[in-house]
Amino acid sequence: MLPLEGIKVVEIAQNLAGPYAGEILAALGADVVKVERPEGGDDARGWGPPFWRGTSPAFLTMNSDKRSITLDLKDPAAVAWLTAYLGDADVLVQNLRPGVLEAFGLGPEALLAKYPRLVYCSLWAFGRTGPLRLRPGYEPMVQAFAGLMTVNGDEGGPPTRIGTSILDYGTGMWAAIGTLAALVRRQQTGRGGVVDASLFETALAWLTGHYTSYRITGELPVPHRSGSRRLVVFQAFEAKDGPVIVAAGNDRLFAKLAEALGRPDWAQDARFATNAARVTNRAALIPEIEAIVRTRTKAEWLERLEQAGVPCAPIQNLAEVLAEPQTGATGMLQPVPELGLELLGLPLSFDGERPPIRRRAPHLGEHNGEILGERG
Repeated sequence: MLPLEGIKVVEIAQNLAGPYAGEILAALGADVVKVERPEGGDDARGWGPPFWRGTSPAFLTMNSDKRSITLDLKDPAAVAWLTAYLGDADVLVQNLRPGVLEAFGLGPEALLAKYPRLVYCSLWAFGRTGPLRLRPGYEPMVQAFAGLMTVNGDEGGPPTRIGTSILDYGTGMWAAIGTLAALVRRQQTGRGGVVDASLFETALAWLTGHYTSYRITGELPVPHRSGSRRLVVFQAFEAKDGPVIVAAGNDRLFAKLAEALGRPDWAQDARFATNAARVTNRAALIPEIEAIVRTRTKAEWLERLEQAGVPCAPIQNLAEVLAEPQTGATGMLQPVPELGLELLGLPLSFDGERPPIRRRAPHLGEHNGEILGERG
């Protein structure tokens, strides 16, 4: 039995953040009914090429285990049907433009007055309140606005977008976490409530370490490529045939690293013996390590560092990651029924079992008859 079996979710969401929140709930066993526009449905269906059997990778990965119904919310009869259908729902997840659902009488105040046990979860670009609350937004613009791009990339280089939709996925996660917490609270109080999450707030949360440092020092954070502002040695180094990440995150590990590099004296050197000293004297230490690492291959350093007990790893591309035995051992790659394709599953296990992907992402309106028949 999956943890959320018996929970019904209505998802009025598109693109990534809202559907990812719904995807998490669906993977945990909830019955997620995805409401889409009759003309084209979720915009993410067309985010390609590439396409698999006419559907984009983005839609396939964000909408497994859901059912799809098409409703024209400009039709009062459709709104009336949906309002009645929500009476049997536990959760509503929505990420439409601010004010859209309110205009149809489907805002949180109206629905919670009618269904006080409902958990109403909204995902926004900039947040529920504030001068930008009505502004729509996509991942790149919020990464830029929130400052994430300024801490990513090469030192001295241009601001760089993080190469995955970290704010969409992160906001979907926070929305799902908030929804689960609201469901637990409902067990105690009998009442649902409103859950809000946004890309901007998620970006601020990811910057929490940088924020605290800035408040203490007044110094703006800068990118360190693969490295860290607060830890040394904690970055990539170029071996003869490519880069290796070395993560000596404390003084004990640095001593082991110094031994492996053939410089055990560094562990006793006042310039390098503590992390604070290494951060201060980064410019003196790092070039010396770079010169030593360039003398051997990646494989040689990985073997040497692992034997010394120093955390390290090669920098791999996606094909290399998929070929890793560890990737297969996790069971994250899961076959999808009827799809002829493996997708990545939920990064959670319960009692040693990962929730399986039970059904492929739905075709547009595939379950119209089935869902409409549930209430007549």
